[in-house]
Parts: sequence; C-alpha cells; structure tokens
Amino acid sequence: MINKKQSIAILNSTAPFASTNGKDALDLALIFGSYEQNTSLFFQGDGVYQLVKKQSPDKISTKDYLKTFAAFEFYDIKHIYVCAASLDQRALSDDFHIDNVTVLTTSEFSKELHARKIILRF
Repeated sequence: MINKKQSIAILNSTAPFASTNGKDALDLALIFGSYEQNTSLFFQGDGVYQLVKKQSPDKISTKDYLKTFAAFEFYDIKHIYVCAASLDQRALSDDFHIDNVTVLTTSEFSKELHARKIILRF
C-alpha cells in the first residue's frame, strides 16, 4: 500500500510531442526520484501515446525524450499505471517501450491515482 502522506502522482494526459508537457513530467519524475520521493506515473487520454513503441520524433525535428523512460528503475520509480479505456479508445495495445507498466480499469486507475497525496497533471 502506498503511504499517502509522502506520495506523488504525475498524471500524463497529453500526446508526447504536441507540447513540452510529456518532457516536463518526465523531468519532474526524475527529480523527485533523485530525492527518493515516492513517485508514481499515470498515463491516460492522449498521454498513453507516450508509451507506444517505435516512435520517430526525428521526423518532426523533435528530440526523443521517451528513451529516458528507461531510467525509471535507476530512480526507483516502480509504479507506472495506464488507463485501459484510454488504450481501447485509441486502438492501442499494451506492448509498451518500457517494462513494469500496470494496465488498470477506469475505476482501478482512479482509485490508485487518488491514493496519492499530491497529483500533478501534465
């Protein structure tokens, strides 16, 4: 069970290269992780596109920050959740470019998200 007093949720709800929100959320997660904060990542809505394999941001002259997701384990970020309904609505599979992602129903997702004391939405 998550200790709500010391837990942070970072909710990713925007597409990866439509704005800087995804990169900003990633940077913040890594900062919190480096200070050993109990940080969880949540992906819903267009944010689920951040988990899709084999993206080519170079084709739109954008830096690929998604490769940095591989650092989550080093920063002790173990709780990564994705909304199953968001995947279904976008006809996406649960074959992600990072490991240890838990796919949750809408109610499970909401319950996990609201079990955190702080929720930051990007």
